[in-house]
This record gives sequence, structure tokens and C-alpha cells, in this order.
Amino acid sequence: MERKDWLELKSGTDVRGVALEGVDGEHVNLTDEAIDGIVRALVYMLAKKLNKEKLTIAIGHDSRLSAGRICACAAKAIEESGCNVLLAGLSSTPSMFMLLQEKPPLADASIMVTASHLPYNKNGLKFFLPSGGFEGKDITELLTLASEGKALAGKGAVTRESYIDRYCENLVAFVREKTGEKEPLSGKKIIVDAGNGAGGFYVDKVLKPLGADTEGSQFLEPDGRFPNHIPNPENKDAMRSIREQVLRVKADFGIIFDTDVDRAGAVDASGEEINRNRLIALISAILLEEHPGATIVTDSVTSDGLARFIRDRGGIHCRYKRGYRNVIDKAKELCAAGQYSPIGIETSGHAALEENYFLDDGAYLVTRILITVAKLAKAGKSVTDLIADLPEPAEAAEARLTFTPGADFKTLGNGAIDDLKAYVPQAEGLALAPDNYEGVRIDFDKEHGDGWALVRMSLHEPIMPINFESNQAGGNAKIARSLYDFLSKYPFLVTDNLKKYL
Repeated sequence: MERKDWLELKSGTDVRGVALEGVDGEHVNLTDEAIDGIVRALVYMLAKKLNKEKLTIAIGHDSRLSAGRICACAAKAIEESGCNVLLAGLSSTPSMFMLLQEKPPLADASIMVTASHLPYNKNGLKFFLPSGGFEGKDITELLTLASEGKALAGKGAVTRESYIDRYCENLVAFVREKTGEKEPLSGKKIIVDAGNGAGGFYVDKVLKPLGADTEGSQFLEPDGRFPNHIPNPENKDAMRSIREQVLRVKADFGIIFDTDVDRAGAVDASGEEINRNRLIALISAILLEEHPGATIVTDSVTSDGLARFIRDRGGIHCRYKRGYRNVIDKAKELCAAGQYSPIGIETSGHAALEENYFLDDGAYLVTRILITVAKLAKAGKSVTDLIADLPEPAEAAEARLTFTPGADFKTLGNGAIDDLKAYVPQAEGLALAPDNYEGVRIDFDKEHGDGWALVRMSLHEPIMPINFESNQAGGNAKIARSLYDFLSKYPFLVTDNLKKYL
């Protein structure tokens, strides 16, 4: 492998690639050679950083079909580097961080084999130290070391020990402590749709011990083919699946996880979806009651209605960049500066609470909400009562513009956005939104759409996503027309996905 081949495996703060054949045009690049080289380089890198040669590294995985091969390659590389391996088996991504927080820690570092909600043929690796997950610069360093063949030699040992039981016991103990009851969910029907990912454990190991009736939960068995729907709270089919099941079995609350359980969404008894802005509003209402005046950090595509909702509860809304690590790092930064920010949360469902190591953990987020479910039930109320006054847009949409083949999409796309930013102050009925950290966010007056739009570049793909919302029926068509008229003049942009909203 050439250096560029190794670096192509970088995906933000993870390593990701094609792990299985079967999709036209996508050939395996997360090979045995790649896994072996990356993990040997990891041991080399950590031995120097931690000043310790006999490391113990834990490995866990989600339900993906390629997990067995990748875990076996990783374990062999660690063992032959003179370090010990703890095979944790089927795990959630957050649990692989939490095992490092045990007293004493169960390992010096951990690897989670996952590619979140990506298609079945993809897979990847996430890396954790007790201090947190790897940053983008760490992944670059790791892959550079792998390209140079850096490695140690020796003989280690392999043990097998699942951690997910202890992880769940900690969640159950947390709920019991906060509610003062052994079975605070008794009398509540709460179901889970795990989408055949790793999240099925939540039913038997968390909900049932807390007294919930979980009859009607579905797709709990791990199956890396994802035969029913993609495990992804942002996916319309996935949300439709849990919504229909909640209504079918008359559940009080429905929960959906992504593949590796670092994200979650929910549905209330009436079938109302609690994801994206509604999920952020719900956890914000809970946290602002506990921490008046706190700052809620979100990504850039949250709605104006959510901003008003947070302000009306005495909170401060910091709308920051897309990317879950961006919002987490911003919340940490604000806390360090003395501005208490108890959460960094993305509309995708990534939510990291300060009280939980700023770890994006879908199971912890849901557990936190269920404490409020139990408390409100005693007063005959529902958690959705907390967000009944959330202003909802009349229309909401996303158009993902692509680029012509071979275009230098980063340079050209950012150039077009800069042009748009310069144009907006001169355009009738349009204004630049204040406090925007990404792309260009535009406010449209009532005559020109009565809403807003955010035009930005994707973090990793040759795509220009445009999110837009309107407070009036037909308003999105006006917003789309303004944007289409401006952006369609660029020959490198494929604007068909925006044109369909005209």
C-alpha cells in the first residue's frame, strides 16, 4: 500500500473503508493488510505516548458482517506486538469507552469496530483512551505510522470478557438512584427498535430490570445485513418503522438506536417523532430545568424555532458547526472558559453530556430521558408535554447539490458560498443570520419565504447540502427559487435536487 492508500482510510476521527465485496464499483480497501498495519502502528504509537510497552487493548464490535475478520486481524496484531488483548465481543461504541473508566480500568485503550449507519459492506475502527476518543490529527498520525510500517514485536495474551452487562448495570443503578425506585418504569410499555444493530441489549438489560413492559420491541437480533431497515434515527424508513410499531402495540414510548448505539431517537405514544430538533428541545428542557441559564451547543442546521424554545427557557443557544466532534469540542471549550454548557448535540442524534464524560452515547441519552418519563408519569404527564410549545416550521427540506465529475469541489464550492455571502446583503428580503459558524445562513422575510436556509459544504463528501425551512405553506418554494437563481449559474454545480422544490 502507498502512503495515499493508507490516508484514504481516514474518515474524520475514525478509520473507515470498504470491508466486503458486493457493491458495484466498491472494492475492499479495509483489507487484512490494512487492519494489521494500522493496529501494529497503534500499539507502537500508544507505547510511546503512554510510556508503557505491555499494554492491554480491548476490542469490541457491532453487528456488521465483517466484524469477525477485522477483530481477529486486530487481535493478532496486538498479540504479536507483545501486548494483551481483551475481546469484549458485541458492544456499543460508548461501552468501549466506559470500560476504560472502570476502577481500575479494564484496559489501557480500546478499539471499536464499527461504521455506524453506513451500508453493510463498509466497516471501520474507532479508538479510545481513558481521556477520550482520537481526534482527526491522531488518525493522520496513526495512518502515517502505518504507512511507514512502524511496529513492535513480542508475545501477548488474549482473554474474552463481555463488558456490556456491567455497562447496563451502571445505567440501571443510575436510574434507580435518580428516581429512588427499583422499578420506576413499572406500568409503562416501552419498546425498542434496534434495526438489527448492536442495541438490542437495552431491552433485557436496562428496560426490563427497571420494570418496563417491552413486548413489541423489534429487530433486536444482530444482523449485519440490516434486512429490515438501516439502523439510523435520521432515516425516514427507520423512524417510520418505530412509529408504526408504537401505534400498533399501543406503547407509551418507542426508542430507536443506530448500529453502534452512539445515537438515538424516540417516538411518543401518539406516534410523534422525537428526533432532530424535537430531541434537542426535549433534552434541553430537562437540562435547563436543572441548570438555569446554561448554554446548549448544537450543530448548524437547527431551526429558528429551537433557538426561541431554548431562549424562552432562559438558556443560551450556541449554534455551531456540523460534525459531532465539533459540537462536543465547542461545549468543552465553553465549559473551560466558565460558560456552563452541559451538552453538545447534533441533529443526527449524537448527544454528549458533560456529566457523562462528554461521550456521545445514545443509550445514556435515552436513559436520561426515561428518568424524566418516570417522574412525569406520577403527575399524569408525558415528556412531550415539555416540548408542546416548540415552534415547528410549516415546511422543512434538504437539497444535496453535487458537483460535475473532476471538479475541484472544495475550492469551487467554498468560492460559490463566499459569493453568496457577498450577494445576500444586497438582495431584497434576504439577510445574513448572525452568529453563524459554517457556510452561509440566510434569513428570508415574509414576502420571500418567511424562513431560513443554510448553504454549506459537506465535511467529507463532494456535496453542497442546503437545509431550508419556512413558516408558511409554499414558503420553501420561494426560498428554493432564490437559491436556485443564484447557484444555477455555476457550471460545476448540479442543482437538480434544488430545482425540484421550485
